[in-house]
Amino acid sequence: MPAVTRALTLLDRLAQQREPMSLAQLTHELALPKSSVHGLCNTLMSFGYLRRQPDGAFLIGPGVMSLAEAFVSGTDVAQEFNAVWGDTGASPEETVVLSVLSGSDALYVAVRNSARPLGVAFNVGMRLPAYLSGSGRAMLAHREPDEVRRLYVAGLNTHLTRKGPREIEALLKELALIRKRGYSIDDEAVREGVYSFGAPVFDASGQAVAGVAVCINKALLGADRGDRHRDAILAVARTLSQRLGGEVKTSVAVSRQRKAGGHS
Repeated sequence: MPAVTRALTLLDRLAQQREPMSLAQLTHELALPKSSVHGLCNTLMSFGYLRRQPDGAFLIGPGVMSLAEAFVSGTDVAQEFNAVWGDTGASPEETVVLSVLSGSDALYVAVRNSARPLGVAFNVGMRLPAYLSGSGRAMLAHREPDEVRRLYVAGLNTHLTRKGPREIEALLKELALIRKRGYSIDDEAVREGVYSFGAPVFDASGQAVAGVAVCINKALLGADRGDRHRDAILAVARTLSQRLGGEVKTSVAVSRQRKAGGHS
């Protein structure tokens, strides 16, 4: 076990460094005898997890790619979403949806419906303009502005209610706010009376590969104006991101709101 720990620590250090390291550097970083580090490096090279440059410095080797590919191939965001609820054995208090971007639409790939009626049925396979839905906006917020412009080069022409962005510059301004605070809000843009909080789901590369949203009857938001639902969907996004090898950091805005007990 100590040898495994040392080998993984060595690989982790090289991965963090992102540039070649000499045997002397690795020996100093790991605080191990030079002979031990040399033996670890030789063993890892024999499995392809390390490679050596002509000057003797070590780099991460191609062998790690098979591990990464195995992880990615065994990971499915919809499967992981469903597993979140299967692991707890409980249903969500309110309807929770998972979507991915399909062109300019949010495509719903998994749904956990609440027993509470919302007046709109969310089903797997359902499509909505991403700029209207909470989960869609959460994903768009992590696309480059030029990419968003290309997606909606024909304009924001679909409207399901009287609410929602009408101009691309207004959408981009809203996406910048979403990116800053870490979550989106759909205030009746999809359905009158329905309010939602959305959050992005990140994979190991740091890409927002999906979005989750909790959909609430606006009249039932409560005295906290839905803060508990916002926190719940952020927790779901964080769990999913971790399962995909990614990470979601709680935004400064959310942290301040929790401390102040308010909502921006």
